[in-house]
Amino acid sequence: MEIALWQQLVTVAIVVIVFITFVKEWISPDLTAMAAFIMLPLIGVLAPSEALSIFSNGAPITVAAMFVMSAVLERTGIIDVLAGRFEKMAGGSAFRMTIVLLILVAFLSAFVNNTPVVVVFLPIVMAHCRKYNMKASRFLIPLSYAAIVGGTCTIIGTSTNLIASGIYADYLTDTGSDKNPFSMFEIAKLGIFFIAVTITYLVLGGWKLIPSRETLSTLFDGEAGHEFLTQAYVGGSSPLVGKLFPETPLAKQRNLRVIEIVREGRPVPVPLNELVFEAGDQIMMKTRASGVMELNETTGIDLLPESELGLGHLKTESAVLMEGIVGPGSEMVGHSLRELNFRQRFGVVILAVHRRGVNLQKRFEDVKLAFGDTLLIEGPEDRMNELFARKDFVNLTKPTEQPIRRSKAPIAIFALLMFMIGGALIPKFIPILALAGVVLTLVTKCIDPEEAYKAVEWKVIFMIYGMLGLGMGLQETGLAKIAGETAAAWFQGFGPYVVLAVVYLLAAVLTEMISNNAVAALLTPIAIGIGVELGVDPRAFVVAVMFASSASFVTPIGYQTNTYVYGAGGYKFTDFTRVGLPLAIALWIMASFLIPILWPFK
Repeated sequence: MEIALWQQLVTVAIVVIVFITFVKEWISPDLTAMAAFIMLPLIGVLAPSEALSIFSNGAPITVAAMFVMSAVLERTGIIDVLAGRFEKMAGGSAFRMTIVLLILVAFLSAFVNNTPVVVVFLPIVMAHCRKYNMKASRFLIPLSYAAIVGGTCTIIGTSTNLIASGIYADYLTDTGSDKNPFSMFEIAKLGIFFIAVTITYLVLGGWKLIPSRETLSTLFDGEAGHEFLTQAYVGGSSPLVGKLFPETPLAKQRNLRVIEIVREGRPVPVPLNELVFEAGDQIMMKTRASGVMELNETTGIDLLPESELGLGHLKTESAVLMEGIVGPGSEMVGHSLRELNFRQRFGVVILAVHRRGVNLQKRFEDVKLAFGDTLLIEGPEDRMNELFARKDFVNLTKPTEQPIRRSKAPIAIFALLMFMIGGALIPKFIPILALAGVVLTLVTKCIDPEEAYKAVEWKVIFMIYGMLGLGMGLQETGLAKIAGETAAAWFQGFGPYVVLAVVYLLAAVLTEMISNNAVAALLTPIAIGIGVELGVDPRAFVVAVMFASSASFVTPIGYQTNTYVYGAGGYKFTDFTRVGLPLAIALWIMASFLIPILWPFK
């Protein structure tokens, strides 16, 4: 197919718009990627059959399968057992806890998708910190970094590895090369160095740079877990009738907080400082158990049911305080608490929202929720469990309780080993082996089909497909080749070693701003083109993109695990830069030196 200049220019414009949209977050990344992909057949860059061929790419299939396998390991209690070992081994020493956490999480992340590992360990680490009176912020950045570098040890450790290796496998097929695709453990020879440098840095030097931050729950009194949500009533002869709330004794009591006023079965949509009480108003309050006696002595409200008013029975429920992170696939993303009618819908109260280093305790009801927001939630324990069971939030206060199918653990381990060993021996069969492992766990009921479908981050899968399509467009238009030729011309006098270092640096910088998966899909075809133009084996350049796309340490938005711990640890944006920048530079220098040795250019 002959490509015209205007088609190349439009494709460049699409890439630029995609990049800006990713950075600005105007719309979700999956919609951005798919919209860009759809444009390519419409402008004639890809034939419809070519465009649809991306859905035969094995990388997204393997990524989806790994989401399911991670859920299987959780459901069968395997990760739970390892987490329990962590608690026993960590003890009350901060230094010992750091070492154990880094080694265990890095090991797990090599074989399980690293994001679920962080999700599982978040509440465990925070509970351990509460038990030994330690600051959780001292351990959550190390938790994320360990998961990131652990994922660089195997092709299945992170989706970026699967994407880059999949694109390289397609290149080998298209060119008729006799070289083999990346095997399961081929990149471990560099990944082990990444783990060693990261652990050494965090233990010896980086530890001093990690801040001690307050989490949301520490903004409130430690006895909050023993408070009550109490419903009281305004009687017909109450002196509160006709008075503004600020003028009443309720506004002056320090040990209670009015949450909501219900009138004729509906919440009163008026700010408390403007509210005028009427007979029959129902008042939802939060108070400690000791404060209930004070309420009994408050003139004008009744804590006991009043049959003559026709009111329902008093409802006083034990309330608990919990923290949760808004997940990437939550239906709440993009909506405010007011729009969601959160209090009435879920029967719990949001006390505060933490976002990007700021604790929003006032006027947060109209803030649009985003992935990574940490919410301080208060309510009856049974309603809390229902809320967290929806998978809209990651529970930071304690691990979510669910029946563990421990009898199925041997089958889950066998399925994972079958996949890993088979993938190491026959790299071309990695997607098929991944699906075989998933089917085995479903047939043997290690996990229910509904759980398996919910475990897959479908937004990630569709974003990968969209970006793969955009990468194909760069190849079909010749833009990938042009980029390779331009880079080769610019750095021709410096040799492939310098060019490789530049490619790594470019990928590392981009992944701090946009999705790591998008960076891998966009830059891998260009990296291959650069290697070809320089007349060397492009395998080393693909490895550079793999590792750089994962090595996101400088910002909390470049990698999903960073975003999870960002809100949970009460961090500021600059905390990641201060801790992560020296590590990122050290890994860049090391990778630029080691990659050409481990994957020779000739």
